[in-house]
Amino acid sequence: MMPIILLMVSCLLLSAGFSSRFGSPKALARLDGRTLIEHLQELLLSTQLHEIIIVLGHGAEGIKPFLFKHKKIKVVYNKDYKFGQTSSFKCGLKEVAAQATGILLLPVDYPAVKAETLDTLITFFEEKKPVALIPSYRDKKGHPPILNVGLKSELLALEDPVGVNTVIHHHRDDVTVLPVDDAGVLKSFNTKEEFDQLKAELT
Repeated sequence: MMPIILLMVSCLLLSAGFSSRFGSPKALARLDGRTLIEHLQELLLSTQLHEIIIVLGHGAEGIKPFLFKHKKIKVVYNKDYKFGQTSSFKCGLKEVAAQATGILLLPVDYPAVKAETLDTLITFFEEKKPVALIPSYRDKKGHPPILNVGLKSELLALEDPVGVNTVIHHHRDDVTVLPVDDAGVLKSFNTKEEFDQLKAELT
C-alpha cells in the first residue's frame, strides 16, 4: 500500500513592492485580457497548494478589486513595504498555517511558471523534505523556491536589505536543485519592455 502524502505547502505571493522601474503595480499588468494578480490566483488555485497568502503593500487599494474570495486565499498588508521584499516575506510568513511543512515563495513578476511545474515541486518537496528546493531550467536556478518550515525562525530574524537567499546560502549543502522542463521558472520582468517581451513569448 502506497503511503499517504499530505500536501501542506503554503504559498507566499508577494505583490507589495513599488515596481519603480515598471512605473505602475506589476500585479495590474494585463496578460491575456486579465491582470497578473488574477492570472496568478487562477494558476495557484489549480495546484496542490494548501493555502495562498497574498502580501500587498504599495498600490494595495488598486489591487484589492482583483482578489478572489476563496477559502484557500488569505490577504495580508505589509505596512513596512517601503523597507523591501524581505519585510513583505516576513509579513506573509507570520500568517502561514501552523500545519504547513513548506513555504513556496512566488514574486508577482514570475507569471510564466506552469501549474504542472508547481505541482512537481510540491510533490517532490513533500516526499523528500529538503531544507530548500529550487527549480532549475537548463542548469540555471529559478523561481519559485520551496523553503522548509523548519527555517521559519531563521527567516523571521532576517533584516532588510538581507534577503532570503542569505538563509538558502547558509544551508547550501542541504539545498536540493530540481531540473524542470519549464523556462517559466527563469522568466521575470522589471520594465514595460521586458513584460512585452515576456507576453510575446507566451502567445
